[in-house]
Amino acid sequence: MKIIINRHTKLILGRGNQALIFSTNNLPGFEQMALDLNSLEQTISNPEIILTLRFYYWTGDWLSIGYHQKEIPPHWEKLLSNGEINIVRRPSGGGAVLHSGGITYALTFKKTYYKILSYEMVNNWLIKSFRELGLSLQYGNLRKSPITSNCFGTTLISDLVDQDGFKRIGSAQYRKKGAFLQHGEIQTNPSKDLWFKLFREEAPPKINLGLTNDSIVQHLRNSFLHNKSNIKFKNIAIDNKNIKNLH
Repeated sequence: MKIIINRHTKLILGRGNQALIFSTNNLPGFEQMALDLNSLEQTISNPEIILTLRFYYWTGDWLSIGYHQKEIPPHWEKLLSNGEINIVRRPSGGGAVLHSGGITYALTFKKTYYKILSYEMVNNWLIKSFRELGLSLQYGNLRKSPITSNCFGTTLISDLVDQDGFKRIGSAQYRKKGAFLQHGEIQTNPSKDLWFKLFREEAPPKINLGLTNDSIVQHLRNSFLHNKSNIKFKNIAIDNKNIKNLH
């Protein structure tokens, strides 16, 4: 079975920006991966862009499989053929991630800013942001783990778990030409039924913060921008007017 990695897209961006913050959108998995790769290409090719940040949702229920995952279990193929799940390959590594009811973030940045935007710095931002919302998160405990069918079945030191031990945020990177794309999934309310069908285990319970995903995204965005007055940010709206050749 062939899993499409991405589809070609060209996103029209302005020039002369140091950092681009994209609007939240809701698209199928192929288009989302294409937009992330486009952001990475812009970060590579435009010397004035030091980073891009995007939060988004997925139209329908999707399973993204890591770049190095060679095979998928037969029962996933059955769920795909039955129309119960859609599958796309991520450019980033790690295991499979269910995108259903959660929030995805995509951060691209140049290698020269790696110390500023490392896993540790990004996770510290996420820990602080969610603590302000009433959710306590901490680092996972494994330094290395083989790629598993379920990304959220292991807790690496680059992952974040809640006070009950449930992994809430998993992140993975892809490096190209001196730049990085970092994907992260925030599991706020995963489908219990679909999670069990895919991974044969119970899903993390819903995060009860009394907030919508949109409200959480707005808080994360504002928290990220805080105390970064030395960086010039530009907001980019993603809509049909500035997406071309999206198939």
